[in-house]
Amino acid sequence: MASLGIVVLLFCLGDVGGQLSDITNRSELDLEETLLRLLLRLRLEEHFDTLLIYGQECVFHTLSKRLEASTVLASSGSSDYDWNFSSSTLILSCGASAEREGNYRTLMKLQMRRRLLYLTEDIQPEEVCHNYSLKEQYNIAMVKADFVQSGSIYTCRCFQELNFEELDLFDHKPIFVEQFRNMRGATIKTLADQLAPRSMSYHDEKTGEEKMTGFVANLLNSFAQKLNARLQLTSELRSKVGILNYYGNISKWVDEDLLDIGMSLDTTWIRSNFDTMTYPYVTGSFCFMVPHPPKVPYRQIYTMIVDPLVLGIIFVLFCLFSLLLIYSQQMSWKGLTVANILLNDKSLRGLLGQSFPFPRDSSKQMKLVCFLLCFASVMMTTMYEAYLQSFFTSPPPEPLLRSFNDVQHSRYKVAISQADLKLLLASGFQGIHQLSENRTCVFEDYNEFLNLRESFNASFIFPVTNLRWHTYVEQQKFFAEPVFYFSDDICINRFFFLAVQVRRHLPYRELFEEHMLRQKEFGFLKFWIDRSFYDMVRLRLTPLKDFSSPEALWDAIFLEDISWIMSLYMVAMLLCCFCFALELWVSRFWSKWGRCRAPN
Repeated sequence: MASLGIVVLLFCLGDVGGQLSDITNRSELDLEETLLRLLLRLRLEEHFDTLLIYGQECVFHTLSKRLEASTVLASSGSSDYDWNFSSSTLILSCGASAEREGNYRTLMKLQMRRRLLYLTEDIQPEEVCHNYSLKEQYNIAMVKADFVQSGSIYTCRCFQELNFEELDLFDHKPIFVEQFRNMRGATIKTLADQLAPRSMSYHDEKTGEEKMTGFVANLLNSFAQKLNARLQLTSELRSKVGILNYYGNISKWVDEDLLDIGMSLDTTWIRSNFDTMTYPYVTGSFCFMVPHPPKVPYRQIYTMIVDPLVLGIIFVLFCLFSLLLIYSQQMSWKGLTVANILLNDKSLRGLLGQSFPFPRDSSKQMKLVCFLLCFASVMMTTMYEAYLQSFFTSPPPEPLLRSFNDVQHSRYKVAISQADLKLLLASGFQGIHQLSENRTCVFEDYNEFLNLRESFNASFIFPVTNLRWHTYVEQQKFFAEPVFYFSDDICINRFFFLAVQVRRHLPYRELFEEHMLRQKEFGFLKFWIDRSFYDMVRLRLTPLKDFSSPEALWDAIFLEDISWIMSLYMVAMLLCCFCFALELWVSRFWSKWGRCRAPN
């Protein structure tokens, strides 16, 4: 009887254990079904095609097989490779501390992705939200082990006193929201480089606060207004360096996470890492502004209108008319000599538009040749007179500089700052090496370089970006005549991108880039650049002063203006006198020689 009782007891215990096992299996099945509903709801809110599961084996591993989505398992809590996760990745974590991602590139790509945590440990949601906020990850939702019974979903919220919100599975409220659409007065740490026309500071007369304007500053001002945030110009960083050193330090401070967004632009020119740079904001070129060449002096106009090729053609015409005149006069070549061709006074006078003796009883051929000669003289003298009068009325400028070799042999020097010179040397630009030291003027003080460039000193050539050149174009409209022009031939870099600097893990980077592209799409960037010069005038950064030195208009021609033609005239007269004296000497010599040979 005792053995029978033991058997019955064991049977009862086995039956109870089986029932408890069935209850556990059913509860797990209910948990999977409930979590599956939750995942399908998340897919309806925002589609995902990739699952990333952190942690050891949990219910998420079983659910991943029932979802048509690619699954990546990171059981150790971190990925060893730089995964190119898409923007539609959903992160599942088997515990509050399951995610221990150590790859910073993966962290950047997954920073704003949605996360769903399954909490088995005894931990409060507010603590979980706080831990993730320290890593600047805010799209967090979590469920506890009693999710089947409670149906409660805890989702993190920022910019409010209680950093989480409890939702029900069947609520119509979205689980994940774009929390940075309204920052409720939170600050965005920034600092301006104070380089016009990017960002320029001024004091608001109404509020007495320091504000910024410029096509980069306006971008951040409108962004802060859109997010209901406010810009904080970090005073502790401003006191470390001078105002003109902001540009070189903003990039370093952004890398060190001391600034959220730099109110500055950085180039992709020589950089290989773009983690702290946004999508390109504007394109630019880095060329030289060159003084307009002076007008040709009046005394050189005579040499300009006499082209060697045209002189050659005139000489050939002179010889042809000489041959035709010799032949048409007697209809034979009896008088053909080299002297009659090269020293034919009728052909020379005719081409110069002067009168010459016309032979009597001339033939029709002779008349036709003289008619052609007179027509050629009218055309030639009219052409040269038109050139001469046009150039004297408005002399043409000297040739433009086309290369660094032309700069080397010009009257100008190249003024460049030490910072720009380092940039050129780092980029491997070879053009600057073509200039000798006496043709290059390097300024250690960037302020001194800017003052010299803004004074439009026509003794130098200055490197300038096309964005800054736009303000110089507007300023020169107030001059009597333009002083500089933007050379497309002498360029350091004709095309590069300029982007805004942001810190590596900025949680609202995507919102900022979206805002930046919208501003460009609607034409605000072009509008801000077009009005940047007038902003500089309003802030008294640019004076409305005429820096040009136009040449005085002379109503008379001075002796020095015709010095070359007078010199040529004197040379020609001396040559004529020499030839005349030579003829007298030769004729006297031949007469004496003839008398000596005469018979006695």
